[in-house]
Amino acid sequence: MSGMLRPAAVAGLFYPADKTALQHLVISMLEDAPEPPTLPRRPRALVVPHAGLVYSGPVAAAAYRLLQASQLGQEWKRIVLLGPNHRVPLVGMAVPDEADWKTPLAITHLDREFIAELRKHFSLSIRPDVHLPEHSLEVQLPFIQLLAPGLPLVPILVGPESAADVAALIEYCWQDNASLVLISSDLSHYHPWEDAQRLDEMTSKMICRADPHLESEQACGCYALNGLLLAARHHQLSINCLSRMTSGDTAGTREQVVGYGAYVCY
Repeated sequence: MSGMLRPAAVAGLFYPADKTALQHLVISMLEDAPEPPTLPRRPRALVVPHAGLVYSGPVAAAAYRLLQASQLGQEWKRIVLLGPNHRVPLVGMAVPDEADWKTPLAITHLDREFIAELRKHFSLSIRPDVHLPEHSLEVQLPFIQLLAPGLPLVPILVGPESAADVAALIEYCWQDNASLVLISSDLSHYHPWEDAQRLDEMTSKMICRADPHLESEQACGCYALNGLLLAARHHQLSINCLSRMTSGDTAGTREQVVGYGAYVCY
């Protein structure tokens, strides 16, 4: 891996490019998020959406507020962040080659040692070309940087890949209880609001019963998400929905909406 710094690709597009404005937006979303549930066990993974923060941020904040209550920086030593590629084609799983990722808020270090360890055990290509323009992982950073400054990241983009292979990677990460897994995925895309409600309700039920057979029409991050659901099934973990809305509920019209869900796996 190189020592390069990955600049923010979508600052000013998916979230404010101004540090103060971005900080204010994230803090306000966390304050407005619903009171997190008390879980019988610590979270092992979260599912969070990845659109522009004005659209999906209120839903993502429900998951991050759960972490806020659990002292994220003290309980975990890394976040393994898996999500889909939107810009550059990818088959399988890929890591970047930079040492650090930047947003207007801060610089986040990558856990290069753990990434190298994963590459010894799993088929992870090094694809900076796929990572550099991608937003699905980057939009999680403002929340992570605000809640746990200094917590290192293991960013993995997941294209078409079997649920079994993704689950094996997640379960390997779970061998260290200090590794938190985040799955970045939106739900349905560009349906009228009423149709999206019906479709996302079905998808949400599949997620909560750990059914690893989601299709890309249900969730754009289905390959990573199916891996998590299979891993949760292997470990007999529970999954709860923390929040579910559409862009028509947050900042958009209701003619064609995108669905967002936040879930905790424990």
